[in-house]
Amino acid sequence: MSDPSLTWRSYSPSQQQLFAPSEEHSMLREMVADFTENRVEPQAEEYDTKECLNQDLFRELGDLGLLGITIPSEHGGAGMDAVAAVIAHEELSKSDPGFCLAYLAHSMLFVNNFFYCSNEEQRTRYLDKVLTGEWIGGMGMTEPGHGTDVIGMTTTAIRHGDKYILNGTKTYITNGPEGYVFLVYAKTDGKLSTFLVDRSCPGMSTSNHIPKMGMRGSSMSELIFEDCEVPAENLLGEEGSGLTHMMRNLELERLTLAAMSTGIAERCLDIMIKYGAERVAFGQPINRFGQIQRYIAESFAMTQAARCLVYQVAQNVGPDIRNRIGSDAAKLFAAPVGKQVADHAMQVMGGAGYCREYPLERLLRDAKLLEIGGGTLESHQKNLTKDGHPPFEHHQTVESMLLRALPVAASIPSWVYYPSITPC
Repeated sequence: MSDPSLTWRSYSPSQQQLFAPSEEHSMLREMVADFTENRVEPQAEEYDTKECLNQDLFRELGDLGLLGITIPSEHGGAGMDAVAAVIAHEELSKSDPGFCLAYLAHSMLFVNNFFYCSNEEQRTRYLDKVLTGEWIGGMGMTEPGHGTDVIGMTTTAIRHGDKYILNGTKTYITNGPEGYVFLVYAKTDGKLSTFLVDRSCPGMSTSNHIPKMGMRGSSMSELIFEDCEVPAENLLGEEGSGLTHMMRNLELERLTLAAMSTGIAERCLDIMIKYGAERVAFGQPINRFGQIQRYIAESFAMTQAARCLVYQVAQNVGPDIRNRIGSDAAKLFAAPVGKQVADHAMQVMGGAGYCREYPLERLLRDAKLLEIGGGTLESHQKNLTKDGHPPFEHHQTVESMLLRALPVAASIPSWVYYPSITPC
């Protein structure tokens, strides 16, 4: 693996302002890059084969303070922002996107969402244990017949005295088999509400692990609620406020999923560049052939463009800052990049890339989910078409974000970020 922390400080001031606005962000990247190389990389292939989460390693993320990366420090979190969350997901995905997906489901879909729509009593019961990783969390939104159409979900919650009775099924739930507590959306009198449901609630169960094509370092199952008894104090906010909770958190989810794609792309690009320089055919390195140069150059350009857009948007997303246009645009543009660059890398490497000697086949399988999870590409196209036409509802337009971000990408010499490329 390359070590981005070594080239990080070679960036110009404008580049540093985008990718690491503060010294704290730079230190975070160095810490996560080191953890990824030394702890995540060695186990990635093993747990992809096992198709389950490395729970012991996951709890080490708690020791590093990463499980509460966006939670205020006075509540036990790291007190950082969306840029920090993007950094963490980008770096972890360079080795094991599946493991990173479990991290995202816990830290973004549960912890971040829970904190910003909970009260002090609820935080007292749950927050400490999810910040350490003692309890693994997840979110229950998708249903067997309702994915993107969340308004059509059929899971219901009916108040009976001091309890709610939940009935329904959630599917494709990351961390389902290992999770202890879940943030679950259900309908109360036809409106979406948000509940904390944990393993102590009678009537809750999970299905067997659902096998999947990629992201196998995290596991997935159904959440099943059969007259499930949830204490009334486990309602988050008011009845009917679930849609607000969901939409606010989707922006951060989409940004971190986009960052996972750029992390995959960066790793695949690094592998491709090194292989292109070392592999000799017809008496010269294959990176001297135009076809190979096209794969490398286009991969580099699309990776940098995606990173710049993701980081630009991340600087304008927060608990009190809505940026649906930006987050949809970032994921729509960045999500296919990981898959495309992984495919280019495999084409450069030929049979070697197709075999498990290199992680490309795993990264290519992993990358596909990012075009589906957290909103399909089609849903982002719909959102941008509906919300993104003039007059824009947000102070930033997609065009203005690109105009600010892309010059930064263009100013990065290839040999600065990828030392294996040397200037001619």
